[in-house]
Amino acid sequence: MTSPAADPASPETRTATTTVTATDSATASPAPARRITGAVWAALGIVYVVWGSTYLGIRIVVETLPPFLSGGARFITAGLLLAAIVAWRQGPAALRVTRRELGSAALVGLLLILGGNGLVVLAETSIPSGLAALLVAAVPVWVVLLRTVLGDRPGPGAFGGVLLGFAGLGVLTVPGLSGEVKIGGVVLVLVAALCWSAGSVSSARLPMPANPFTASVYEMLAGGLAALALGLVRGEHQGLDLGAVSGRSWAALAYLVVFGSLIAFTAYAWLLQAAPVSLAATYAYVNPVVAVLLGALVLNEALTWPILLGGAIVVGGVCLIVSTERRG
Repeated sequence: MTSPAADPASPETRTATTTVTATDSATASPAPARRITGAVWAALGIVYVVWGSTYLGIRIVVETLPPFLSGGARFITAGLLLAAIVAWRQGPAALRVTRRELGSAALVGLLLILGGNGLVVLAETSIPSGLAALLVAAVPVWVVLLRTVLGDRPGPGAFGGVLLGFAGLGVLTVPGLSGEVKIGGVVLVLVAALCWSAGSVSSARLPMPANPFTASVYEMLAGGLAALALGLVRGEHQGLDLGAVSGRSWAALAYLVVFGSLIAFTAYAWLLQAAPVSLAATYAYVNPVVAVLLGALVLNEALTWPILLGGAIVVGGVCLIVSTERRG
């Protein structure tokens, strides 16, 4: 969501932080027509591949690093780097926010990074990265339901996508119910997706910083510090031997910081200005496909029938939601 993001994880996604805009944009009103250039396709390719790969990166990180401490380190580092970039490119004044904006950004960061990404990272200690990505792919389903609870009126097509999405989630939980994977990991990702959705919806309703880069700085720092604190409370530092951490876990963590949280975020933020929102929002159903393929190719994760069928149903539901919302 990236995550990640989330990672999402990244979500990771998205990045996890980036998808605060991405997921909500998937259910927003359409933008004016924009010309689709080669640069747009290049940026879209970065978002597709990098955000889709963050689930694989998370799975490699938690092989030898604790989940919340590594997640906290990732987002604190990324937040500080992004703050430096914003101050360098736009001046230190660009980082100034009001107390209300800071509080809103911190709350959204807790929902997205601690709840959304953090739980995905924890879940990936026990379930395949591809399965986690497919479960997170249902974020737009939760977004539609939360919007409905808050008084919005999504169209019938969106509710059709919700039904498809839940059907797909039902199929995806079969591995946990049958004992093929730990059901606890599946539940953690479902809760993470709900947290990510709540953060996405909240970001559109709270007094956020006007500069999306500045907002992301404070979201990453708040979520990263909270994840670090939770890791310490859980005792993840006890017995942690940094010398025993594998080189590929360090490399994956660096990849998540630089590519997942910075490069892909910049690419997506630019896409929102240069391309139709409906095109940018296609990341929501491309990322899980990339994640599943990478998990199978790099980590030899099994492509079982529940994963293939359930994933196809979830992606179909998300496609229906996105296409319906952009016409509304």
